Amino acid sequence: MDESRKKNPFEIDFDSYIRQGEPDKKEKGIAWAIATGLQQVDGLTPSKYLYKTAKRNIEGEITIDDAKKLIDSYYESKAVRTDNDEDTEEADKVSARITELLSEKTFTFSPDQLLSIHDRLFKGVFKKVRAGKFRDYNITKKEWALDGDTVLYVNADLISETLKYDFETEKKFDYSKLTPQESIKHLTRFIANIWQTHPFGEGNTRTTAVFTIKYLKFLGLDINNEPFEKHSWYFRNALVRANYTNMPKGIYMTTEYLERFFRNLLLGEHNELKNRYTHIRYDESIKENTEKAGESNTAKITQKITVKITVNQQKIIDEIKKNPFVTQEELSSLVGIARLNIIKNMKKLQEQNIIRRIGADKNGHWEVQV
Repeated sequence: MDESRKKNPFEIDFDSYIRQGEPDKKEKGIAWAIATGLQQVDGLTPSKYLYKTAKRNIEGEITIDDAKKLIDSYYESKAVRTDNDEDTEEADKVSARITELLSEKTFTFSPDQLLSIHDRLFKGVFKKVRAGKFRDYNITKKEWALDGDTVLYVNADLISETLKYDFETEKKFDYSKLTPQESIKHLTRFIANIWQTHPFGEGNTRTTAVFTIKYLKFLGLDINNEPFEKHSWYFRNALVRANYTNMPKGIYMTTEYLERFFRNLLLGEHNELKNRYTHIRYDESIKENTEKAGESNTAKITQKITVKITVNQQKIIDEIKKNPFVTQEELSSLVGIARLNIIKNMKKLQEQNIIRRIGADKNGHWEVQV
């Protein structure tokens, strides 16, 4: 599993703008860094064009509205599209929209703010999910951190009522007598509850993240961009663990992983945000062995916490490790099964977060995440 976001070869150095101290460029750099980093939550990678456009916005050549229009026009003018283009288009458009939202000095503490964020992020992007509307169906999601099990999400008919209760309770809460660490503990539980309500069928984590950042700013807190920029997948896994209990297995919901993320975000701590720590089978004894034995044990331990895979799927993984640029046609020959079966198996591996596609179909490559 990825331990941090892999650097895109097309990516601009947002940190250089953040470090140089010019207020306007720094603010834009932080917003773009967070916006592009959050796409890893759904295994998406922004395009080279997006990063070029982001740079122009940071440099002051174009406004954020101009940037959005350029990205929209870029995809409208594409004559030929692939499945990967659809994912990249989503990453690009949503990145620009997140940047715009994070740059605005507005906020309303209510469930309507969640609806507004979701609508603005995903309107015209999702084809099967209505943007800015609470889901009207129940869902389950197989989670890597839970060995394929699912968090139990709120029933669709109780979403509005549940959110209303959570928001009213949080609004009345008094932070004045709490230490920073105690405040973070409370904040993580509130955010975890909002996420577990899962108001939206798709885009729930990115919506929750944007709401969280705007809420923290509303509270007057300074935010370190790095956790969301480089560890947004950890953020999602931490939310999963904050909402999962399995008593027969001795597993109970805990905000400890989310608290580490927020302490880095708000207090400038440097807790290790490694995805494997969030897995339900990564216990303290394994953690101690890792520290004693060093990184040489990491691959073995990571392998122990992956989901079950077939013989053909393992062959596909092995070939990708040898050559990340291997094509599906080549895999068909190497593995000895039809290309259609290669496609089906690779889709399953992607759904299980074992492999992911980096870049476009033509120039991209595969990456093994375990």
